[in-house]
Amino acid sequence: MDEINYDQVKNVDLKDTMETSYIDYAMSVIAARALPDVRDGLKPVQRRILFAMAELANWPDKPHRKCARIVGDTMGKYHPHGDSSIYGALVNLAQDWSTRYPLVDGHGNFGSVDGDGAAAMRYTEARLSKIAVEMLSDINKDTVDMIPNFDETEKEPTVLPSRVPNLLINGTTGIAVGMATNIPPHNAGEVIDAVAAIINNRINEDRETSIEEIMKIIKGPDFPTGAQILGTRGIEEAYRTGRGKVRVRAVTDIEPMANGKNRIVVTELPYLVNKARLIQKIAELVKDKKVDGITEIRDESNRDGMRVCIELRRDANPTVILNLLYKHTQLQDSFGINMLALVDGEPKVLSMIDILKLYIKHQEEVVSRRTRFDLAKAEESAHIKEGLLKALDVIDEIIAIIRASKSAVDAKEKLMATFGFDDPQAQAIVDMRLRQLTGLEREKLEAEYADLMEKIKEYKAILGDEKILLGVVRDEVEAIGSKYRDPRRTSIGFDEYDISMEDIIPDEDTVIAMTKKGYIKRMTLDNFKNQHRGGKGIKGMQTLEEVSRACRP
Repeated sequence: MDEINYDQVKNVDLKDTMETSYIDYAMSVIAARALPDVRDGLKPVQRRILFAMAELANWPDKPHRKCARIVGDTMGKYHPHGDSSIYGALVNLAQDWSTRYPLVDGHGNFGSVDGDGAAAMRYTEARLSKIAVEMLSDINKDTVDMIPNFDETEKEPTVLPSRVPNLLINGTTGIAVGMATNIPPHNAGEVIDAVAAIINNRINEDRETSIEEIMKIIKGPDFPTGAQILGTRGIEEAYRTGRGKVRVRAVTDIEPMANGKNRIVVTELPYLVNKARLIQKIAELVKDKKVDGITEIRDESNRDGMRVCIELRRDANPTVILNLLYKHTQLQDSFGINMLALVDGEPKVLSMIDILKLYIKHQEEVVSRRTRFDLAKAEESAHIKEGLLKALDVIDEIIAIIRASKSAVDAKEKLMATFGFDDPQAQAIVDMRLRQLTGLEREKLEAEYADLMEKIKEYKAILGDEKILLGVVRDEVEAIGSKYRDPRRTSIGFDEYDISMEDIIPDEDTVIAMTKKGYIKRMTLDNFKNQHRGGKGIKGMQTLEEVSRACRP
């Protein structure tokens, strides 16, 4: 047995070591695994999957590729974790009952709303969806920061350009250490209209947008499975504070049958409710005689949609049974909203206005960086074309210099010394083809140069004026919205318990009067009328002195 070298032994405090290690672990889970970034609405594994698919050129117009290849590339290049977790995230991005606007176009068995798992990744195939292309748009134009991957052999983005407000339209759910997030999906058209409204208020009126304005545009969550939200109190609370709870009810219909019987038909379920487990739960309630009157339960769902039939006895009251099912099963469920996301790497609970503003701020940065990239390229190209046009004016001398030169390097140096061209211009002149000496080519070159100068002017205007920049963001977001706008799937219904004090108070015009001593009184317009010449009008209230005189004995 080797002897212990006590000089190398370090005494550590177990409490401090455990605290430090646990905090490091907790922050890793919070910032690098479980919570989405507010800018693109993606967790690191999702972002890396989409980027790996882009690197594979796995675009919507290309054939599907094996999921095993996508998972392998993601794991080997960017995400050194288990393949099952990567494939699970990929499957979730492709399921249209889990993701409102799927970012992955899956081909094969990707599971079902009954809770069936996806086939193994060696069997399934996938490619990016069309809306995912908008998430990656202009990523090659220095729009986002790129950092080294885990072994510093590749570069990966810290965030995607995300030309669509993905955090809101697709929502997310995640459990970190000591905190969790649960953001519901929303309708893309409504969210983009809200983004446009905020930008228009800043451009046209230089003012902030209120939550009341936003709630007139964004009605509430829009779940991929449809269903109905009961009331708006929970929605308003969540949008104002970042936390709230909404009650979601299945869409049902009572259909008459032969022999005087009825059946309850379920066509839409609350979000994330497992249909197979729901049917099993109803069967257990019937077996335990907690719900009496159900004779048969059938799942008639097919490619055309969901249809669960619950047949009743002739003497059963369908409304009573339906209310019992709402009470005891997930035909009516609650969705706890907790809008927690990473802002500059820190977890924060955000209101609806906060999320929209941070998304707009991200888009301002993306468009600014893209414009600076395009401006540099345009100025570089215009500089070369300026040299070519200058060269065409003295082409005979240039040809003579090139013919007399020993090499291309010698020719470049002579051109730079004789005519004052810089290195890129001289290189372009040396590489110039003879066909560019024709008059038609000269006209084409002049037109290209004029077009570049116009673009440079436009780019500088965007970078020099915040309102022009915001207008570009708005126009591009609205253009994307027009492509992916679709009707709401989740309706907003009435909740009998969702009555606030504001709903009870009648909406009427009032007059607020205040005396010089600070007394305030609210009166209806009935206390006032137009006063004609010689009239005394109506006395709306008494002064303090008049009241005192009236009270004297």
